Amino acid sequence: MKIAVYPGSFDPITLGHLDIIRRASAMFDKLVVVVSVNTAKSPLFSADERVKMIKEAVKDLSNVEIDCYEGLIIDYCKEKNIKILLRGLRAITDFEYELQIAQTNKAFSHNEVDTVFLTTSLEYAYLSSSTVREFASFHGDISRCVTDYVAQKIYEKYGYDKQAIGG
Repeated sequence: MKIAVYPGSFDPITLGHLDIIRRASAMFDKLVVVVSVNTAKSPLFSADERVKMIKEAVKDLSNVEIDCYEGLIIDYCKEKNIKILLRGLRAITDFEYELQIAQTNKAFSHNEVDTVFLTTSLEYAYLSSSTVREFASFHGDISRCVTDYVAQKIYEKYGYDKQAIGG
């Protein structure tokens, strides 16, 4: 059985993330989306909220599981006996950063974990969670960036209804 892990902060999950998840779910027998917890960051959503949003977004994908982990993703892979990490790429700058992380993960996993890269579909190449958060914080319409459910949760965090911006 081919199992891959797709880790990320997913704060919030965007349509770009969902594009990667949907495509990867067709490539692997099982895909585990892991919400990474980084105590050094101040996310908009708690880990539990992010897990709930992702579960809602992928409820139609039977081979996708959602988990949460605080620590090194290679430790998660070792604990779960998973050998494939999945990462999405939007631009060449992502590749440079992700290649270094992939090489580090490979070395520190004693060559046990390989990284597979998927390029984001062009229609989502501009998307990032931080851009979505910033745009929403100024009452911008984020309906082209996230699912309706996620948009509503973001607008609630910023204290206004999505109807207020015409969405």
